[in-house]
Amino acid sequence: MNRSVKRHLRTTAAFATVIVLCLAVAGAYLICPGTPGKSKFMKFEGYIELPKGGSLNVLDYLTISDGTLFVTSESSGALFKVNLDPNHPSLSTVSELPGSGAAHGVALMMDHNVAFVTRSEENTVDVFDPTSLRQLARIPVADDADAILYLPSAKLVYVANGDARIATLIDPEKRITVGTVTLPGRPEFPAFDSRTGLLYQNLEDIDSLVSIDLGEWAVTGQWSLAPCEGPSGMAIDSEQRRLFAVCSRNATLVVFDLESHQVITSLKVVGGPDSVAFDGSLHRIYCAGKAGRLTVIQQDGPNAYRVLDEIHTHYGAHTLALDPASHRVFVAYASLFAKPRIAVFSPTTANEVQKSTVERPSYARTLWSTIQILRLILKRLPIAEPGCIAEAS
Repeated sequence: MNRSVKRHLRTTAAFATVIVLCLAVAGAYLICPGTPGKSKFMKFEGYIELPKGGSLNVLDYLTISDGTLFVTSESSGALFKVNLDPNHPSLSTVSELPGSGAAHGVALMMDHNVAFVTRSEENTVDVFDPTSLRQLARIPVADDADAILYLPSAKLVYVANGDARIATLIDPEKRITVGTVTLPGRPEFPAFDSRTGLLYQNLEDIDSLVSIDLGEWAVTGQWSLAPCEGPSGMAIDSEQRRLFAVCSRNATLVVFDLESHQVITSLKVVGGPDSVAFDGSLHRIYCAGKAGRLTVIQQDGPNAYRVLDEIHTHYGAHTLALDPASHRVFVAYASLFAKPRIAVFSPTTANEVQKSTVERPSYARTLWSTIQILRLILKRLPIAEPGCIAEAS
């Protein structure tokens, strides 16, 4: 056999080996969640494991109330109820309400022992008992039912219908739709301002924000969120009149002034951010994204913000919830062949420390080592010159 042909075959075999190794590492990374990166600002307290609903498990919204965490599954349609153990979160008990159609947002009326969950594929809002997880009713709504809020002051349940570009208003006692609000764009996530009683709704396709008067059932204002591209999660600091919006398409968090109605600053955050939470007591902002990091931001003042840390979590860990009582942060992990899980973090008091150097989690260290090995292999590959390749062919 021609020597150049042999060299070409060895090169092809080496590249095939590299590809197989890369696929193996990528598979291990997706299957094994590893341990989150260490941080001076957040302590990892362990995982809460949830029942597995199939090969791929994608979790969506997390909603917390009085020591109980509700988690929805976009992939299986299940709703999980986690009775949190205050001392050892990993020992929390989990129960499940199976369902059909991707499950998304949850709204709670705990004083009435009633709750609501949206299902985008079924185009319904299901009513259930949050204590027993027994389904009570099903309310038809418009296409793409996603985010949902219960608003006690208005005695309404608000549903963002993305594809339909409307908001559905539900009477929680009669359990029927009582009205809709037409929106100028595709709604993603709403946030309620307790000071003014206005609801703010971002519009993902036109990078904008609108205010809604729930008494009038009408849009009362519209503003640009530029430089935000693809607004997703939102949170409000009603006291200091600030709204925080994360932007999925350009990995940005923007700070919007609710009085002047303009963006006052922006920060780069984790890739593919989907959710954000604000801890008013600690003046901290947390956001999670599909790139697999938890961004921790300190609010030094209404117009002053700094990124404290970006903690490695797991690819696809894009949603979170904050418990204002314990200040714990719960991050939902996607899983492949493994049980889905919730990572639990608690804040430390090292607010004034400079940004910490994050230790790579176990899967990241494995990936890094493998990359170094692959680089050595590539350096030793007998790459044929163009003339030899032409001769071999």
